[in-house]
Amino acid sequence: MIDARVTFVPPVAATLVRLLGGTLRLRVEGADALVPLWTAARPMIYCVWHGRILMTPWLNARLRRTHGARAVSVLASRSRDGSLVSGYVSRFGLDVVRGSSSRGGAAALRALVTAVRGGRDVVLVPDGPRGPRGQLGPGVVALAGLTGAPVVPLGFAARPANHLATWDAFLVPAPFARAAAVFGAATTIARDADLELARKEVERRLDEVTATADRLVGA
Repeated sequence: MIDARVTFVPPVAATLVRLLGGTLRLRVEGADALVPLWTAARPMIYCVWHGRILMTPWLNARLRRTHGARAVSVLASRSRDGSLVSGYVSRFGLDVVRGSSSRGGAAALRALVTAVRGGRDVVLVPDGPRGPRGQLGPGVVALAGLTGAPVVPLGFAARPANHLATWDAFLVPAPFARAAAVFGAATTIARDADLELARKEVERRLDEVTATADRLVGA
């Protein structure tokens, strides 16, 4: 039986986000430093907090036009919610790696390793899908250590914006809002690194770029 939500919600959501994105007064910081990596087609691992993900597919599509960025692959579960995510991001030209970080996490990690070693950029939401909010799970540093791909934290902010009453305070920019996307420095993690120390460092950097994005829009 066809799930009507999976059929109709993704294209409608993608259309609304495109329309919304077209009104934003966007400022991008840190992207120029990534251009050599994009030009060299070196795979990267982006991470962004769950509450700031709505505009990420739109942002990637925009940066592909303006900076030569590459399309990223997104991890989505095999559940109905994962199908919604898959349908949504595919409207922006993004690929999907199916697997769950909460169920069968090892299989998801293997799929991501295969994607990165195959030359694909990936974006991870390290406090998803259920939180705790702003707490980096182990997947990002594990993937980086196994593949050698650099980690790039991404912060996004907008003002005015609505913060939904959800566990992650999900951010929805208002039309014509000031918006900022801030990319941190690309950082590699050695295969033999202390993963807990690396996890804390990536978490700190992700908090830092998110706070910078907030400051840029006056949030």
